[in-house]
Amino acid sequence: MSLPENLYYAESHEWSSLNDDGTISVGITHHAQDALGDIVFLELPSLGANLEAKMSCAVVESVKAASDIYAPISGKVVAINEALTSQPELINSNPYESWFFKISPNNVDDLKSLLDANAYNTLIGG
Repeated sequence: MSLPENLYYAESHEWSSLNDDGTISVGITHHAQDALGDIVFLELPSLGANLEAKMSCAVVESVKAASDIYAPISGKVVAINEALTSQPELINSNPYESWFFKISPNNVDDLKSLLDANAYNTLIGG
C-alpha cells in the first residue's frame, strides 16, 4: 500500500491535507479503514464546532467496531462531507478522497507536528 506523500498523518490514523484556501481536510487512512472493515455509519462533528488537537470529534462504525476520530490539529469546523453520512462505504473504497470534515486551523504550522508518509508507514509496520 502506498501512502500519499502530500498528506500529514496522526498516530491515531487520521490524515490531513492542506487545501489551497488554507483549510485542512481530515479523513482516515487506508490502514484505519482496512482495520475497521466495512464502514456502515459515520457521525461527524457539528459545523462551526471548535476542536482542539487530539480531541475526539467524530465516530466511525463498522461491522467490527466503533472508533473515535480525533482532530489532528486545533481549529473550527468549516465543512462536513454529508455525502459520507448517506454513503459511508465510500470511505472503504477510497479513503484518501473521502474527507470527513474541513478545519480552519488556529495555526497551520501545527501540521508540522504530524507525521509524514515515511514516518506513518514506519508506525504501521510498513
